[in-house]
Amino acid sequence: MATTPEHVDVLIVGAGLSGIDAAYHLQRAFPGRTYALLEMRDASGGTWDLFRYPGVRSDSDMFTLGYRFRPWLGEKAIADGDSILAYVRDTATENGIDQHIRYRHKVVRAEWSSARNRWTVTADHDGETVTMTTNFLFSCSGYYRYDEGYTPDFAGTERFPGPMIHPQHWPGHVDVEGKRVIIIGSGATAVTLGPALVEQGAHVTMLQRSPSYIIPRPAYDGFADRARKFLPARAAYALARAKNVALSTLMYQLSQRYPKRMRIWIRSWQEHWLPEGYDLDTHFNPGYEPWDQRLCLAPDGDLFLAIRRDELHLVTDRIETFTETGLRLESGRELGADLIITATGLNLIPFGGVELVVDERKIHLPDTMVYKAMMLSEVPNFAFVFGYINASWTLKADLVCEYVVRLLRHMDAEGYAKAMPVRDPSVGAAPFFDFEPGYVLRSLDILPKRGDRAPWQLHMNYLRDLPTLRYGRITDSAMRFERA
Repeated sequence: MATTPEHVDVLIVGAGLSGIDAAYHLQRAFPGRTYALLEMRDASGGTWDLFRYPGVRSDSDMFTLGYRFRPWLGEKAIADGDSILAYVRDTATENGIDQHIRYRHKVVRAEWSSARNRWTVTADHDGETVTMTTNFLFSCSGYYRYDEGYTPDFAGTERFPGPMIHPQHWPGHVDVEGKRVIIIGSGATAVTLGPALVEQGAHVTMLQRSPSYIIPRPAYDGFADRARKFLPARAAYALARAKNVALSTLMYQLSQRYPKRMRIWIRSWQEHWLPEGYDLDTHFNPGYEPWDQRLCLAPDGDLFLAIRRDELHLVTDRIETFTETGLRLESGRELGADLIITATGLNLIPFGGVELVVDERKIHLPDTMVYKAMMLSEVPNFAFVFGYINASWTLKADLVCEYVVRLLRHMDAEGYAKAMPVRDPSVGAAPFFDFEPGYVLRSLDILPKRGDRAPWQLHMNYLRDLPTLRYGRITDSAMRFERA
């Protein structure tokens, strides 16, 4: 005998940083509305529960990565992964959100019915199919595959007898003391891992195909520490948050407008931290302009100090093949290794790979266009969080959650059951991102498009999004509303 699927007013996919944020805003605004979070893993926290490699930390300050509604009270502005995970879970526990999480529920399909004005969502739960219905579907599942990191097809990997580890799948404790460790990569993960493994006694070589921009930054925020002495916690947090938003926005805008000058400034900071005569032209001279890819942070200059102490070596070259003793590079140089870490990136997957269907029509994401960078054209009652790449993820998550609350309030007030952005055919289309990291370039053909005019544009600018998403009108020529 068929049973009626469980129904909730709002269904959130993902119980990480964004999902907890969404749940808080929803239950605060609508205490009588039902909701649930479906989490594919067996624990909350998302990225901060998944990544367990040595030294894992934020690459953004916690005064902007933290929630707007809950002050970050930790000592460090650049915090370690365990502290961030505790912050996210404490937020869920204090607000009763953890009671609404359904673990080991991987959403695989969501079907919208205009006749019923609701979604039917199918999830896999420990091998069994679970079906739920909802009026509004909110995707907070991040942007990359949790079950698979990206590793290029290196030649000769079968010849190397030692362990090869991708940081996304760190196997618990790994003894590296006294061992030769090669980290392949030049992004934030490699920049984090290198100094952390040095601290554990490893002899570290960081092998990069091409350099990245790496800048030193204090792990502690002196301004925030002083503000805490004179102001209540919330006021000090808000002030530090505003200061850091302004500084990060300024740095990004300067990088976009005056890239040559920013390149010179970054080089001068690096020269201050590195040994005299260090070959910056080879190892710290990227082939792209600042902020064409995300800048990497070295808290308290840890990477530069490890280089200065001759404990970490940078090699800029390409891999010809793995060997029985390590790697042979295209230059002919041989690198010996006991352990090789492939910090080579992520596999991007939109909305956790959920198949979206609207009135029996399967949605092909590249045919859709993003509305205010948080909804999809011709997809009703659906929103998603995709945070900033050039700033803290949570800044955008907070704005999207606030907008969804305002949208639902408007629908309640007017008696609407359906809200759907409809694309004007005259709006020109462009790739989702104007950004150059490898994981983005590899995935442009599976992503929605952005438009050439509002409200279809995608801004990587918090101060530009703030008036639109927090205070702007809900109604416009692109949004269609229907009553039940």
